[in-house]
Amino acid sequence: MQFTPKLTNIETSIFSVMSALANKHNAINLSQGFPNFKSDQKLIDGVTKAMNSGYNQYAPMVGSLELREAISKKFELLYNSSYHPETEITITAGATQAIFTVISTFIKPEDEVIIFKPAYDSYQPSIKANGGTAIAIALEAPNYTINWDLVKQAITSKTKMIIINTPHNPSGTVLTKNDMLKLQELTQNTNIIVLSDEVYEHIIFDEEQHQSVCLFSDLKQRSFITASFGKTFHNTGWKVGYCCAPKALMEAFRNLHQFNVFSVHHPTQKALAEYLQEPNHYLELPKFYQEKRDAFLNLIKNSRFKFTPSKGTYFQVLDYSEITGMNDVEFARQLTTKNGIASIPLSVFYDNKLDHNVLRFCFAKTNDTLKQAANILNNI
Repeated sequence: MQFTPKLTNIETSIFSVMSALANKHNAINLSQGFPNFKSDQKLIDGVTKAMNSGYNQYAPMVGSLELREAISKKFELLYNSSYHPETEITITAGATQAIFTVISTFIKPEDEVIIFKPAYDSYQPSIKANGGTAIAIALEAPNYTINWDLVKQAITSKTKMIIINTPHNPSGTVLTKNDMLKLQELTQNTNIIVLSDEVYEHIIFDEEQHQSVCLFSDLKQRSFITASFGKTFHNTGWKVGYCCAPKALMEAFRNLHQFNVFSVHHPTQKALAEYLQEPNHYLELPKFYQEKRDAFLNLIKNSRFKFTPSKGTYFQVLDYSEITGMNDVEFARQLTTKNGIASIPLSVFYDNKLDHNVLRFCFAKTNDTLKQAANILNNI
């Protein structure tokens, strides 16, 4: 039997590799991006209530209307921007599914998609699986900023999409208003679609405002927003997210979504719809995670690691260049197997394995876990 798969020579995700290594060596796992504390009991009880109330069959293909209405109200509250709950919002099986569906809906062989590296590791394989070509532009270290002159040079007649991610995983940086205006200017009067990965929209620090594409009128008309309830409400295993876009774009998205996922876990949608009625459930998240960021950095301030405080997400990049000359993959493995703490090396996110001697650590952990982790890092 002979066959030709779409994706070949794909390495196992670094998140799976490092988590498996952490489990094997009983290391503190600050690698993969998930909290080690419970979601709000009110939300857990809401799912149970929905199941006991009979919401155990298929939800509508586009998602529960109550949840879509709650999302629409959230956009009005946070951004004074509107997405119609019936025609412009779709509930998805997590943000990664939404990202894959957006790419699959529009990208054909020979199309080009501009991405910024280091990048979330699903972007490039999704582009490749649909026959497209990822045009990678490296963010400029150490602040991981975008050189918009390089973006302008990279745009060709084959450019069909640009993918942005803010707040940014893995660097913890955020795009500024000026960045968004540059993107709007470069895509104006083109047929380029913007895919804006905004899964960490509620985890942004130091009183900064999240610069969503919906705040910029021309960008909004050409953009998809993908988001994640799992990242927001500490339940990544539930795999529920959503996607927003203008009606015409969303119609195209739904044409594919219905044959891919069709519908998402119904009782969870009912619980989330009720939970979102209290805005403080997401409005308090910046303070909650900033306290964790500050606590973690305060605990390691006397270590040999160097850092610039993360501006968003629940990740912190640490520079280890004053500790060793090892490459980041080798050092991350050593920290896991010998020191008992797992992290993520950033070089794996680059095609050319660009190594800035930095590692990414997740601080979405209990205070006890952060103290244990800091004790290890302070002794390296």
